[in-house]
Amino acid sequence: MKLNRSFFSLYFIIVFIFIVFTWLLDEVWSSYLEQDIESYTGYKTMLAAVGGYLQKHPQEEWPEIIEKTGDKFELNFSLMALSDLDNGDRKDKKSLRKGNTYVYYDNDEVMLHHLLEGTNTLLTLGPTKMPTRPRVESLIRVLLMALLGGIIFYWLRPMSRDLDQLRKSTGQFGDGNLGIQAPTAKSTMIKPMVSAFNMMAQRIKQLIEAHQELTNAVAHELRTPLARSKFALQMLSTSKDATKQAKYREQISSDINELEELINEMLLYAKFDSDKPTLLIQEYSIGKLINDQLANYQHFTGSIVFENKIGLDKISCDAHFILRAVNNYINNAVKYGGSQIKVTLLTNDSDCIITVEDDGEGVSDELKPVIFDAFSRGDKSRNRETGGFGLGLAIVSRIMEWHQGSVDVVDSELGGACFVLSWPLKQ
Repeated sequence: MKLNRSFFSLYFIIVFIFIVFTWLLDEVWSSYLEQDIESYTGYKTMLAAVGGYLQKHPQEEWPEIIEKTGDKFELNFSLMALSDLDNGDRKDKKSLRKGNTYVYYDNDEVMLHHLLEGTNTLLTLGPTKMPTRPRVESLIRVLLMALLGGIIFYWLRPMSRDLDQLRKSTGQFGDGNLGIQAPTAKSTMIKPMVSAFNMMAQRIKQLIEAHQELTNAVAHELRTPLARSKFALQMLSTSKDATKQAKYREQISSDINELEELINEMLLYAKFDSDKPTLLIQEYSIGKLINDQLANYQHFTGSIVFENKIGLDKISCDAHFILRAVNNYINNAVKYGGSQIKVTLLTNDSDCIITVEDDGEGVSDELKPVIFDAFSRGDKSRNRETGGFGLGLAIVSRIMEWHQGSVDVVDSELGGACFVLSWPLKQ
């Protein structure tokens, strides 16, 4: 309601200013024309010429000459005595005695008096309408201003309506209706604002939902080791058996380590999620870097095959973070796979692609869309019993976002899962 009042106030102020300005312009122009009427109408010259012609003839012929002259020029000429002038003051009569032509105004009519030289007789022209006052032009200007006001109204009204709808949407969003979306704007000037608000609202909604999910997941992850530790402490305080006491102490120590690992991984994920680091984008021989990393998995009892299809070609990236993502994939393959792991490096026309496959039980179709979300874990083959908190793949996803790349998981020809990461060749 306030926005509508503001709109109409602005609109009427603009139209009022236009109309007043037009009226003032007309008045100033008319006043100027009235002041200059003697010089541009020629009335003064005509009176002087007629007066001179009269004085060349006998005075008894003046009325007849005046009548013929008036008929010829279609003007109202007359003669009168100076003493009969009742609409002029002493200054006017004094001016006339000096031989001047004096002009009297009466609204839209004008009366001109010219004193015939050497006499007390006035040659009078009028009353006649003043031909110079631009009434029609003024009306046209007012109509044009009114038309301009209508155009301004037609232009501003959609903006006012869209802004009012945007204001209502922001108010509802502020009251907690996170699913609100502002209606599509009809004004081209307001559309970017509405689109930006809807994107912001959607992003905030997603962030709040992610925060809630993260909070719930953290509470769940913390509850399990804490409950085990509490139970172990209770049993430890009542048990007299040294072997059982050692078992409970080991359980407590394991739970504490699990809690520490969870907290460290959460802090790392929170850092990655809230702040994008400065990437050191350079050209690296990714094949050589991956081959060097695979040497760290000699403890793996199965086989790891590296298929390098680009040789020593260099790729632009931040090697530190790319290797972190690859190592995360390999660690998952070691934990959840069987005895075979295959790492493949290749490129296409636009992207560099790395795949890590294993021969485990794979990832179910239901889990594939969410496996890169925080605290997502697989089914019986990919659960807490095999380690991990579901943050590693979320970190990989964040790293690829920084590289304008993508992550994916598909079925592997080895029978398990095939995790894919790719990023543009040109960074």
